[in-house]
Amino acid sequence: MKILVTVKEVAAVEDDFEIDGLSIDERYLEYDLNEWDDYAVEAAVQIAEAADEDVEVVAATIGPERSEETIRMALAKGADRAVRVWDDAIAEQTLLDVDAKVSVFEQVVAEEEPDLVLTGVQAADDAFGATGVALANRVGYQWAAVVNDLDYAAGDDVATVRRELEGGVEEITEVDLPAVLSIQTGINEPRYASLRGIRQAQQKEIAPHDLNDLGLDAETVDGALELVDMYEPESESDATIFEGGAEETAAELAAVLREKGVVGE
Repeated sequence: MKILVTVKEVAAVEDDFEIDGLSIDERYLEYDLNEWDDYAVEAAVQIAEAADEDVEVVAATIGPERSEETIRMALAKGADRAVRVWDDAIAEQTLLDVDAKVSVFEQVVAEEEPDLVLTGVQAADDAFGATGVALANRVGYQWAAVVNDLDYAAGDDVATVRRELEGGVEEITEVDLPAVLSIQTGINEPRYASLRGIRQAQQKEIAPHDLNDLGLDAETVDGALELVDMYEPESESDATIFEGGAEETAAELAAVLREKGVVGE
C-alpha cells in the first residue's frame, strides 16, 4: 500500500519586516513545515506503523531546493521518501493558484498511484483550502474534507472519517478508497523528530522533478490569479492609555464608559 502526503514549506514573518516589491524581504522570514501538513504526515505514519503489511509513505511538495531542509522534517518523522517539483516556470509565478498546484500533483498521483492521498486542510500562507478536494476531483478519487478523526487500517477498502461542517456540526461518513482526505489540525499529536529520525532522513531520497519530467509545460502553471501589489495595511487606533494608580485609572475608565453609554450614571 502507498500513502501520498502533500506537504508545503511556508514562511513565518517576523513582527517587524520590510516589503520588497511583491514579496517580504528574506531577512524577515523563517521557513517551516505547514502546520496542517504536519498533522497529515502524522496520520500517514500512524497508519503505516499500525499496518500488518508494508505501507510506503511518500511526501510530495512543490518548492525550490531550499525547501528540502524543511521536507526532511517529514522524512525524519517517518515518511519513506519525497518528491519535490520545481521549475523556472513555477519560480516565475507571483502566486501559484489551486489549479496550477493540482495540475502538478495530478501528475505526481499518476506516477505514484497511491491508494490514499492526505493533504492539510489549508496552507498558512495563501490559505486557499481547496487543493485536496480539487485534486480528488481531477484524479477521480473519492474525498472528504476537514477530517478531524480517521479510522482506517491499511488494506481496507473503506475509511471511516469524522469531519467538520458549518455551524459546529460534525459528520461521520465512510469513504471508499482510493481517496483524498484533507486533514484538520487536532486530529492527532504530531511527533517531534527524533535525533535518530533526523539522521536517517539525511539518507532518504528526495527526488527532484521539473515540469518536463511530469509531462507538463510552462502554460500548466500559468494560473488565472496574479499578485499585483503587497503592502502593510494602515491601522487606526483610538486607544486611550490611563496612567496612574488603580483608583485613579478606574475612575477615569468609568467616566469614559458612562460617556459612551456603556454603563449608566
